[in-house]
Amino acid sequence: MQYASWIRYGIILILALAIYGFGFHGSSSDENDTNGTDSSATKTIIKNKGSDTMVNLAQAWAEVYSNDTVSVEVSGGGSGTGVAALINGTVDIANCSRQVKDKEKQQAKANTGKEPIEFIVGYDALAVYVHKDNPIDRITIPQLAEIYGEDGTITKWNNLDVANSGCSSDKIIRISRQSNSGTYFYFREALLGKERDFELGSLDLHGSKDVVEVVGRTHCAIGYSGMGYATDHVKMLKVATTSEETYYSPNLENVLAKSYPIARPLYMYSLGEPTGEAKAYLDWILSPEGQNIVQELGFVPLQSN
Repeated sequence: MQYASWIRYGIILILALAIYGFGFHGSSSDENDTNGTDSSATKTIIKNKGSDTMVNLAQAWAEVYSNDTVSVEVSGGGSGTGVAALINGTVDIANCSRQVKDKEKQQAKANTGKEPIEFIVGYDALAVYVHKDNPIDRITIPQLAEIYGEDGTITKWNNLDVANSGCSSDKIIRISRQSNSGTYFYFREALLGKERDFELGSLDLHGSKDVVEVVGRTHCAIGYSGMGYATDHVKMLKVATTSEETYYSPNLENVLAKSYPIARPLYMYSLGEPTGEAKAYLDWILSPEGQNIVQELGFVPLQSN
């Protein structure tokens, strides 16, 4: 009996030492893990969301700017998506190819206590694209209005005196953007003002790149997108305000001279006055280095370089 008791005592002692040793080792490991987490937690994340027109530009900025202490996370979804995130306070900077509306500013202020602050970070010529083999090379704002507007009178290429041999039906296929896009709102207002809407039946696509890709493989198509998305498969038309005015190509010089009639600012919005890393990032975007990237991506910088 005494011998058995000593055995039980020995087993209990061994188990206690094993448990204590494991616990001590686990505590040391946890401490090391916590230190690693604390170290990584010092990296600032700037959340940036919005315009699909600007998403390539925003990603290029983020790639150059991000480092060991700052990371810029970029996502698209359209200007409306960026504004919604701003209103909900879930993003640091929203990208918009249109201005934030007064109603949206009021919603942001009511939800977060802060009002969106506007920054113009570049300009974009909204190009009108057709297939590269389409013989048309110029168009007017009124003609575009009759192609895209409600009850429009231009539905076939021969209505424009264009012999588009690649389009057997001769019917103009209208390529547009989805209604949450800032590009959609701007183009509609540039053509139709506020009294008329787009005609139903267009092919409405999610992204700027998508519009150009579809036009590039569709002989009957016409579409609109930022000039920075041009490819070898499409042609950008010269545009005039009326048939009596000069036709201008969408390019840097004509946008800076305010000659091209479908050009617009590109915006970034912070929630309240930006501070810390968000302010430093916006300052850098507006610097010569940030503006060089604007021009490299096919957009128009605030000043010609």
